Amino acid sequence: MTQRLYYERSEMHEFDSVVEEVASPSAGQSRPAVILRETAFYPTSGGQVHDTGWLTLEGAERLRVVEVADAEDGRILHYLEAPPKLLIAGATVHGSIDSERRRDHMQQHSGQHVLSAAFIELYQMPTVSFHMGEDYCSIDLATPAVSSEQIVGAERRANQIVYENRPVQIRYVTRSEAEELGLRKLPPAERDELRLVEFADFDLTACGGTHVSASGEIGSILLRKTEKTRQGIRVEFVCGDRAVRMARRDYSALSEAAALFSAKLWDVPDQIRKSAEESKLVRKQKEDALDQLAELMASAALHDRPSTSGPQVIVRAFSDRDISFAKLFAQKVTRSATPAIALVASTADPPGIVFAQTPASGSDAKSGSADMGALLKQVLSSVGGRGGGSRDFAQGGVPAGSNVNVEQLLREAAGTIG
Repeated sequence: MTQRLYYERSEMHEFDSVVEEVASPSAGQSRPAVILRETAFYPTSGGQVHDTGWLTLEGAERLRVVEVADAEDGRILHYLEAPPKLLIAGATVHGSIDSERRRDHMQQHSGQHVLSAAFIELYQMPTVSFHMGEDYCSIDLATPAVSSEQIVGAERRANQIVYENRPVQIRYVTRSEAEELGLRKLPPAERDELRLVEFADFDLTACGGTHVSASGEIGSILLRKTEKTRQGIRVEFVCGDRAVRMARRDYSALSEAAALFSAKLWDVPDQIRKSAEESKLVRKQKEDALDQLAELMASAALHDRPSTSGPQVIVRAFSDRDISFAKLFAQKVTRSATPAIALVASTADPPGIVFAQTPASGSDAKSGSADMGALLKQVLSSVGGRGGGSRDFAQGGVPAGSNVNVEQLLREAAGTIG
């Protein structure tokens, strides 16, 4: 079993150790792994992600540690970026933790303890899970809802604990002792000895992660958003240096948005709402205008055709309109008082084809009318296109990037209609 130096000294970034084993890549793991007698590298567990860093062999070979994981037998696996050349069992190595990454993890994990305790203290909302990502962290609260006032309240209380710079202590107790101490969360009965992390007079819980020595080292706690999950409510947050970076990024984005609107920062939400309403109105006006245009063009097309005993066949290819307008035009043609067949296409990228006809009624419903779906498939099959539909309406397209003459396809289709 590997001795875990981070249990006693989370601030330890340098250490010396002896190699117990070098495991070659396997089918389950493509990278080699090193097992040490003792280590300060933290393996992924308890919601906290692993450390990274380097192992240096007696001042010679420097090996990049890219992942750290727990083995089932209690040993810690240090996965290397590349196979070692000189490393063997019994060799002495010097370990160096990525100190910036470690400090970030300490801030996030310690901030989570404080935040979870704040939700318990203020609103009796227990944390059921914790996740630490590269950009943000989150806790899942066992509650059906969290109000914006409660989010602000928990954030304020958590940061109050940070500002008070309360000491953080690590101690070990038996499980029976822990059951009498009123822990915020008691872990499953797997170990007789528990490692407790205590924020003085505020939070006491069992945890194996790396933590700050005083709450002030967390820096700050910033809650960003909430969302509903199966477990309850997920609260996304960041702490310390991450909180500063996120706040700066948010401020920069908001400042840029404010400049675009020529508005104050705090007026941006109202400006966005106003713009959204105006966009919705413009979109509705555009839809109405296109509908009217399609109606007029359909009426003109029908009146330009000579009267026939059967349905009028309207053939039209639009080079400056998309397939949505072509479909709208076909619908206007076939829904008029004059029975008609519309063979319509859009040659804009991507090109599309719509075949439609005025639905027949009575005894002519199947015998006297054409089958648009069958006709479209027949026309497109010759060029490798795809499409389909019903007897009265069908839609399809030609292969992307092809040089198919869509107007010629429409003329061929028109020639098959008697």
